[in-house]
Amino acid sequence: MKTVKPVIVVHGGAKTISEDKVAANQAGCRSAAEAGWAVLHQGGSAAAAVEAAIRVLESDQTFNAGFGSTLNREGEVEVDAAMMEGATLGWGAVAAVQGVRHPISAARKLMEEKPRLLVARSGERFAIKHGLEVCAKEALVSEEQYQEWKEEAEVVDRPNTVGCVALDADGNLAAGTSTGGTTGQPQGRVGDSALVGCGLYADNQSGACSTTGDGESIVPVVLAKTAIDALKDKHPDEAAEWAIKTFIERIEGEAGCILIDHQGRIGWAHNSQDMAVAYMHEDLEQPAVFTCKDQTLATIA
Repeated sequence: MKTVKPVIVVHGGAKTISEDKVAANQAGCRSAAEAGWAVLHQGGSAAAAVEAAIRVLESDQTFNAGFGSTLNREGEVEVDAAMMEGATLGWGAVAAVQGVRHPISAARKLMEEKPRLLVARSGERFAIKHGLEVCAKEALVSEEQYQEWKEEAEVVDRPNTVGCVALDADGNLAAGTSTGGTTGQPQGRVGDSALVGCGLYADNQSGACSTTGDGESIVPVVLAKTAIDALKDKHPDEAAEWAIKTFIERIEGEAGCILIDHQGRIGWAHNSQDMAVAYMHEDLEQPAVFTCKDQTLATIA
């Protein structure tokens, strides 16, 4: 069986990145790409690489996922995550769960056990049953987010969703998303991140996509599947640009997406001011890191 060249792409969310947060966003995405690449480089699966990368982002309070997530109206962290793999179109997702330190791991476990979306207490019980890392719900509240919630401060640079797409040496694709939602959202609100076709999609016959942005705007245009369908006659970079252009034409809001096709070609696009992205493959010595699409190549020393 002919092997393909593995590749991984991560994003830290479509947003405006303030000058004092540039280094943290670049470093976080670079670390996530390195973690996922370590899995791929050792012959691991695309799903395992996506999980490893997103777990890094869920542990970094720079990003709106896991620890450091935004707080809802009640001052709580509720997280959503999903994963999909391209060989069988398997998928799994959790939404509005509390006290699950790495919701992407719960999503992967669901994907492997039985495709389904579990919300709130059901998702939390599933995590406990399968020995996943849980914690007191307060442990996911960062000081910065608590102060912003308490003071009702205007949030400038909070991302909407983090995500990852990967292609492994066996030619299998996977996509994942994880998010803390939006600041001050109603308790139990679920956006696009946990929804297949909206926040993510993966199919070995075409490609893998992870989206980020305003969930209520992404859902009606089914952004991830829209981008994937464009791969039929477009390079991933063109497909990503076309998908975001379609999004802008149909609805108001900000969004971004990252793409890998079944050949391992990559692309991304966004209509937000910034979107931190990092990618890695065997021809690079270290991940390429960007904070916006029009930026020249930037790497962390």
